[in-house]
Amino acid sequence: MTPELHCLIPVERIGAQGLDVVVEASAVERAALARRMGIADVQSLVCRFCVTRTGADRFAAVGHLSAQVVQTCVISLDDFSAAIDEHFRLRFVPAGEETDTVDPEDPIDEIGYRDGVLDIGEAAAEQLGLALDPYPRRPGATLPEHDAEPPPPHPFDALRRH
Repeated sequence: MTPELHCLIPVERIGAQGLDVVVEASAVERAALARRMGIADVQSLVCRFCVTRTGADRFAAVGHLSAQVVQTCVISLDDFSAAIDEHFRLRFVPAGEETDTVDPEDPIDEIGYRDGVLDIGEAAAEQLGLALDPYPRRPGATLPEHDAEPPPPHPFDALRRH
């Protein structure tokens, strides 16, 4: 299956100075990403990567994700526009060599790659998913106030008094 945002970089293109790459999602890719992420719309998505070699078959990337999305407020159920502006760091390692343990001291995500190519488009999509608020609230949305009625008496309240 081809990912929604597909951008393959052959590892031999990554020289001693690294490689700068910009991924910008097309309208078709943005619509597919919105479906995948379960949100109303992805209006724009640009992700910049600087990929450097850290070993014979390992690579590091620093990046910046800038996106405009439309999410549904969990309180009012209204759609609203939200900006995403995230800096991130990644490690690309051969598929199957990803670390199984989560190290809170090392918050860098690892992404496996195959056949000598890095899919930075999929990496950008994953960063979008991580950056989305799982409980989006439209600015100014508040929970409805409840009347401060006392709770009904508990059937065993009379026993507690004795």
